[in-house]
Amino acid sequence: MQHSLTLAKKNTLKFIADCHLGKLAKYLRLMGVDTLFFSHIEDDELIQIANDENRIILTRDRNLSKRKNAPVLFLEPIDTKMQLKKLIEYYNLKEHPAPFSRCIVCNTPLQVIEKKEIIDSLPEKVKKYFDYFEYCPTCDRIYWQGDHYRHMMEFLAQVLKES
Repeated sequence: MQHSLTLAKKNTLKFIADCHLGKLAKYLRLMGVDTLFFSHIEDDELIQIANDENRIILTRDRNLSKRKNAPVLFLEPIDTKMQLKKLIEYYNLKEHPAPFSRCIVCNTPLQVIEKKEIIDSLPEKVKKYFDYFEYCPTCDRIYWQGDHYRHMMEFLAQVLKES
């Protein structure tokens, strides 16, 4: 297993997850950790981005993990929960920098947006029960703290408790 904590301190850790780790990337983003993910990317391009942007590659690919030209962490577990636990323990991520500050789809930092600016885009129940919203300017998604958010936060809290 290769890694380099000298690349980045905990609050500036940046990752790039390989094509097998999309769910893990979402949870890292939920924690506020800058994590790139591409569903299709060649290993050489992954390595290039990691080196250009000072990122640690997260992979389940043994061959990629053995390459010496970029910082790589091989994740043996298949289960997302176990992968996340390993990362939290390995990089001491129990106290994550800014929970729910990144788009879980594209990794862009979220911006707070006024309800009145997006009211026409919201489902009726959301209009009625929620007042705080965040917006991704890159992929045009609107976030609020509904059931999906709560389920993800409960999952994350359980993982942190077990780590």
